[in-house]
Amino acid sequence: MRGPVEGVPALLQPVAHALLQAKEEVEEMMKDFPENFLWQRPAGIASVGFHLQHLSGVINRLFTYARKEILTQTQLDTLNREGVEDAAIIAETLLSTFRKEIDNAIEQIRQTSEQSLTEPRGIGRKQIPTTVAGLLFHAAEHTMRHVGQLSVTVRVVKSTCN
Repeated sequence: MRGPVEGVPALLQPVAHALLQAKEEVEEMMKDFPENFLWQRPAGIASVGFHLQHLSGVINRLFTYARKEILTQTQLDTLNREGVEDAAIIAETLLSTFRKEIDNAIEQIRQTSEQSLTEPRGIGRKQIPTTVAGLLFHAAEHTMRHVGQLSVTVRVVKSTCN
């Protein structure tokens, strides 16, 4: 428990707390991570690089839907590249993008009124029905799920390089 996040509406404090905790945990687990293992997939599981890309992407996409916007071609292209090994991408770039997405999300939460939380929203081309609250809470929940998966993958990968 960290107490209230300044400027965040009371009903959205859990979303802010989860996202800030994710940011802290990812920063900690990625300290001294061997760059050459970024795309390694032990036992066929998703790579560290994928999780870092997906964490940023999911926050970006779900918060876009919460604003009642559709995804841009750039966002769709980014989604299609998640997990595709690219030796030109380094961990620090992925971490920087993740930090930026968390910061942007916290700022958007600060601008979200509690009265808007039950407003309907649609996800994707099919416009799967949800609400502003549903999107924001799912973003936090999904982020923490992938932080857990990333944690395991980082430990397994680091154990193989010792």
